[in-house]
Amino acid sequence: MGKVKLRYQKVSDAERYFEILSNPNFLYFEVKVKSVKEEREWLEKNAEKREKNQEYNYAILYDDKLVGAVGIAMDTRRPHIGEIGYFLDEKYWEKGITTEAVKQAEKIAFEELELVRIEIRMEPENRASERIAIRCGYTKEGSVRKAYKRDGEYRDCLLYAKVED
Repeated sequence: MGKVKLRYQKVSDAERYFEILSNPNFLYFEVKVKSVKEEREWLEKNAEKREKNQEYNYAILYDDKLVGAVGIAMDTRRPHIGEIGYFLDEKYWEKGITTEAVKQAEKIAFEELELVRIEIRMEPENRASERIAIRCGYTKEGSVRKAYKRDGEYRDCLLYAKVED
């Protein structure tokens, strides 16, 4: 496997992210980006989100090529908890890249952000995401009813979590 690295997302990543997220096979991603401009506007808010300790969003680089993203969303009411989310260009699926990116994001979450608990949530049908959570050592805690809204419909999700010892 090639080298997986994380770096903060840049506004200049907008076109590549739009290309990745426009893939119709991204069935489980809840946000549908409508344009490069909309993606650019979202990326422009990243620094402010970090300053407010709300979100930490990273580009996933594989052999120095932008292939996806991983982020840590902070629970603003319980600042010791964060949720990791991710997506990857379909051309790079099933190569262990997302698993490695999640491990790197987790290290940042526990060591730099001083989180005590990290959650990963996914729709029950998203078997690939579930395999990533399991490979990274997360424990299945159950099902959360109507926790996501996708395509105008509230959906259940599986909850996996890891706590720092």
